[in-house]
Amino acid sequence: MDLFGDSLAEPINILPYDGEVDYYGTLLPTDMADKYFQLLLNKVQWQHDEAVIYGKKIVTARKVAWYAKQAFSYTYSNTTKHALPWLDELEPLKAMVEEKTAETFNSCLLNLYHSGAEGMAWHSDGEMDLKKNGAIASLTLGAKRKFAFKHKQSKETVSLALDHGSLLVMKGVTQTHWLHRLPPTKKVTEPRINLTFRTIVK
Repeated sequence: MDLFGDSLAEPINILPYDGEVDYYGTLLPTDMADKYFQLLLNKVQWQHDEAVIYGKKIVTARKVAWYAKQAFSYTYSNTTKHALPWLDELEPLKAMVEEKTAETFNSCLLNLYHSGAEGMAWHSDGEMDLKKNGAIASLTLGAKRKFAFKHKQSKETVSLALDHGSLLVMKGVTQTHWLHRLPPTKKVTEPRINLTFRTIVK
């Protein structure tokens, strides 16, 4: 199943069962999305991500940065990250996402994919530090990329193309029942920045 679209009057839940993934279409007009893409590309303290998988340290090609309202720590892939002090430039985007979704967030994990050659393998965001069944809002800036979901039991897949300035929100029991990934592609040569607004609980 593939869904493509621009701005939507109401969000569409793209999952057929066992979760809720609301796609809002384009949240930001192109000129504003362009402005924030360049701003974040230059202002964010990007670093290559590190993970420990089967006891081996892996350094990713993509770059990441994590900002939070408090001095949180966050563990995934057997690696503990420490939040950077909140970046003022993120505040207008967080406010827009919160207004649109009626959710609240206290941190933002950003990913920088330099081209379609960089992606993310199948995974679910089920870390203990995240609010249980809480919303994760994903804002895309830059290159249009395919984003896919796979049910953990039935193996059914759902995918859609995330446009420049578009918003996708995963919530409810989605992480319990579905995996998601950003598949690599040779068709995309431009960079993409993905902002994932999250709620950390301690």
